[in-house]
Parts: sequence; structure tokens; C-alpha cells
Amino acid sequence: MKMKIEMILESEIAYIRRMGSYGVGNIQTMEKLKTWATTRGLLNDESIILGLTWDNPATTKPEDCRYDVGLIVRADQQISDSVVQIGQVSPGEYAVFEIEHTAEAMQQAWSELFLELSKHGYQVDDSRPITERYAAVMVKNHQCEICVPIG
Repeated sequence: MKMKIEMILESEIAYIRRMGSYGVGNIQTMEKLKTWATTRGLLNDESIILGLTWDNPATTKPEDCRYDVGLIVRADQQISDSVVQIGQVSPGEYAVFEIEHTAEAMQQAWSELFLELSKHGYQVDDSRPITERYAAVMVKNHQCEICVPIG
């Protein structure tokens, strides 16, 4: 897997939260956010959608796992809607893994990235969520990223 270290700046997001086991439900939440954003003209070639995994399924009951799907928005955008909440992405240092945008590649990356981090001497910062980053320009090339907070 290709890995780089990146400082991610604080960003404002419009997001939808899902509670439950990670998996198919996350995809449905992603589609709901994309539909919401499309109807408001917020998706374009510069859009970045994030999938934030807040909980470790090895230590959190499946029904308590939190997954947020968010669209990075400008801080000056006035978004008032019952579908989404407004929040921030925590800034800091992240190990960023570039992967193919397929279910198989995502599953493989999730199974290997912790070993890869350990191999390079990095520790996961559990105070920030691991983030799947879907930049429109990368998705067009069938690529996406998993950003793991390190500290």
C-alpha cells in the first residue's frame, strides 16, 4: 500500500450520522448525503466527501458504532437543513493510504493498514476518527484514501 504523512487542516463539514455495524449501511448513508448535496448544487469536480469511523468495532458494540458521512463545505456557506448536521474535521497529522476505490481494495486496506502503521513505528491517535476521503478528482480515477490520525 502506498502511504504518505500529511497535515490535515480543520475543515467544516455538513454530515449525516449513522449508528450501527460498519458495512452496507455506510454505503446507504453515503448515497443519502450525495443525493442531498446534489439537490442543493453542492457536488462538483472539487468536492470531497469524508467517511468518518469514530469507533473500533473490536471494542465497541456494533449497535454503538458511529459513522459520519460528510461533505467539506466552506465555513461561510449557510447550510440550515434538517437532513445534515454541521461539524468540523479535527486537524493534525495523518498517515494517508491511497487505494483503489473498490469494495475489495477497501476491505484489504482496512485489514492491512494497522500492520503497516506499526511497521513504520506510528501509533493511531484514538481521539480523532479514521477517515475515508473521497475527492471527486480521485474517484474519477477509481482511487480514494484512508486517512489514519497519528500522534
